[in-house]
Amino acid sequence: MVSRSCINILDLASGDFLDFPPTPRSLPRVMTVPGVISDIDGGESYDRDLDAPSSIYRERKIIVANLLPLHAQKDKEKIGGWSFSLDEDSLLLQMKDGFSSETEVIYVGCLKVDIDPSEQEEVAQKLLEDFGCVPTFLPPDLQKKFYHKFCKQQLWPLFHYMLPISPDHGDRFNRSLWQAYVSANKIFADKVMEVINPEEDYVWVHDYHLMILPTFLRKRFNRVKLGFFLHSPFPSSEIYRTLPVRDEILKSMLNSDLIGFHTFDYARHFLSCCSRMLGLDYESKRGHIGLEYFGRTVYIKILPVGVHMGRLQSVLNLSSTHMRVKEIQEQFKGKKIIVGVDDMDIFKGISLKLLAMEQLLQQHTELKGQLVLVQIVKPARSTGKDVQEAKRETYLTAKRINETYGAPGYVPVVLIDHPIPLSETIAYYSVAECCIVNAVRDGMNLVPYKYVVCRQGSPMMDEATNINLPSSRTSMLVVSEFIGCSPSLSGAIRVNPWDVDAVADALNVAITIPEAEKQLRHEKHYRYVSTHDVAYWARSFMQDLERACKDHFSKRCWGIGFGLGFRVVSLSPNFRKLSIDHIVSIYKRTNRRAIFLDYDGTIVPQTSMSRTPSPEVISVLNNLCGDPKNVVFIVSGRGKDSLGEWFTPCAKLGVAAEHGYFMRWGTSSDWETCNLVADFDWKRIAEPVMQLYTETTDGSYIEAKESALVWHHQDADPDFGSCQAKELLDHLENVLANEPVVVKRGQHIVEVKPQGVSKGLVAEKVLSTMVSRGQAPDFVLCIGDDRSDEDMFETISTTVTNPSLPVVPEIFACTVGQKPSKAKYYLDDTSDVVRMLKGLAATSNVKPTTYSPHVQVSFESAC
Repeated sequence: MVSRSCINILDLASGDFLDFPPTPRSLPRVMTVPGVISDIDGGESYDRDLDAPSSIYRERKIIVANLLPLHAQKDKEKIGGWSFSLDEDSLLLQMKDGFSSETEVIYVGCLKVDIDPSEQEEVAQKLLEDFGCVPTFLPPDLQKKFYHKFCKQQLWPLFHYMLPISPDHGDRFNRSLWQAYVSANKIFADKVMEVINPEEDYVWVHDYHLMILPTFLRKRFNRVKLGFFLHSPFPSSEIYRTLPVRDEILKSMLNSDLIGFHTFDYARHFLSCCSRMLGLDYESKRGHIGLEYFGRTVYIKILPVGVHMGRLQSVLNLSSTHMRVKEIQEQFKGKKIIVGVDDMDIFKGISLKLLAMEQLLQQHTELKGQLVLVQIVKPARSTGKDVQEAKRETYLTAKRINETYGAPGYVPVVLIDHPIPLSETIAYYSVAECCIVNAVRDGMNLVPYKYVVCRQGSPMMDEATNINLPSSRTSMLVVSEFIGCSPSLSGAIRVNPWDVDAVADALNVAITIPEAEKQLRHEKHYRYVSTHDVAYWARSFMQDLERACKDHFSKRCWGIGFGLGFRVVSLSPNFRKLSIDHIVSIYKRTNRRAIFLDYDGTIVPQTSMSRTPSPEVISVLNNLCGDPKNVVFIVSGRGKDSLGEWFTPCAKLGVAAEHGYFMRWGTSSDWETCNLVADFDWKRIAEPVMQLYTETTDGSYIEAKESALVWHHQDADPDFGSCQAKELLDHLENVLANEPVVVKRGQHIVEVKPQGVSKGLVAEKVLSTMVSRGQAPDFVLCIGDDRSDEDMFETISTTVTNPSLPVVPEIFACTVGQKPSKAKYYLDDTSDVVRMLKGLAATSNVKPTTYSPHVQVSFESAC
């Protein structure tokens, strides 16, 4: 059932808080023009100018995120009453190091403060001139619904595996909040439109706040160069599929050219969702993962973000940091420090961390008075009862531990629950012997990376902390296996945060492990962190984005779909919709025609419950066959018995079954077989293998044809069925390596059939027979919808251009649906196919007569 959210985006922008000024740019015409598409669309269209890149290139990147990398303070003496400065700790600002020095970077996002509408224009001009920032001003009500409600209370929990099973545990889906999310993304798109040069600029969108922004941008500019990076986890399909707007978000993300994730797990979950919900399979090409989506390849990037080494080292060298280090060393003299730095969030596992500390002190009484956990708590990014409950539990647990194990001059758990400068946080990193990140689910947590860099120190820090020997660099990490940085820290002690005993044991190992082991682990981590910094991450992502977009201007684009279902079909410049008027006019002028038609998905819809041809199809085929100028064939993978029964009313219709293994020229002809196949002993080898996979794959079955065996898995679990199909393909290729067969994988099938038997063979034999009898065709039409039909398209393109032909025929190879194909034409669906065939039949205007074969030949001899 189609979700109610599949509505026109303009309808979503009809509310009171959605009345926005128009974008100050002419928008491209995005529509599919029926008929034969010319090389240049008619009319004054902005998108027409995008068919070729500009000769003048200026390297520019547009970074779009929820928040701008700016600090803002009220200052009556400044323009607009505000004072702005760059946020040097912002990832968006730090990633500029990965771009060349000539690159201009434009930021689009919201400010962290509310600007009065009367000041917005002046502030916007100032920010663009001074900082290259384009502020997105959201009305307060929209901002609340978009960020605090939908993003933080619906998307954030769901992406961290929390389902709103009851009203007490998360907010239920609210469609008005979803509309606010859509509207906010539209405003961001409008701001991008104000500054973008779509021919040259690259756009990089960040995080879950803007997951549908790619659709707005792709709709405005079909060839926009667009990357998206998700900084949060992406949940498994079992969790994600509960989201009522799941398809809209997936399709919007797929309007990007490159989609980035921190870990393979998150990427795998996304790919699984695309497979289960959209029926898309991915392929790995030379190390790059790609999804074919309507002719476009959407690439998947897996690379965790890094830290800014220069920023950390500069703070390490501050005198204020050195002073704080000395104070902390004096305060905790003779004690070992474990440090934790987390937002006050229900997913950070702070209370579980405290319970592990309590368990450690209970099991190892000798650590009492010797071990301190310093937990720095950053302010919560959202509000709600969940956050308040997490905060209350944290304080109660810390209080209990301190009362039970504390002593005069000794506090086992030190909670720092107020804002502190970065220099103080770095000071704690520098003196702590162990850092623990115990989140139950997290995107990319950079705390472990920062800790490692701080433990490496600097010459000035060494002097302040009395460290003289490089060999004394040590650090120990205890990290949750559910955070994004966990896979890249192979020397860390990985834990399940829910297993309090295991976390306590890990902390004990971390502080008691030999110094030499600590040094080796630290060196390994520092080598990785220092070489995979934020500049490396940004540079690598941009390089892949440039590669993903390199063919943008070599293909022709069509925008199709409404609302958030919009997508761009990107195909060869010669690929065009088949105009009925065009083909009919040529059909009239020709005297000998060959027509090849696939069955399923071509003249009968794939989704139809009834697989028999409709009376309308039978009538059209009879009219076409009744014209003595025509040779008409149905070429299908189905068996001869069902095809023969269904087309009994079409006396003159040729039928090729099982991809051409069986063939007849009409109902009065006998079925003939291709003599390429001598025996079927290979079936005794293949069938037991297929049976094994059928027994172990629920929902699969074997279709036994006379010439082939087909393993179907469309009713199996999508992921498991696809995995089993790959295994079966490999297994069959191995056991049948010396047999005269081919093993092919199609849409939800694995098929074994004799070598040389294909739909292309049918087209070749029919055409060669017509030529040999002096009836060379001057018109060839071939229509199909799947991979097996590509053989026919290729055959008619090569056979009919044979120099021995008296004239070069008019060729119409046509696929059903806009997708990559060897055909040069397409029709949208089966109804289009039938409509076109009716147009041809009406031109023939010949009533069906008793069958009198105008072309009769033995297929066996032709083979």
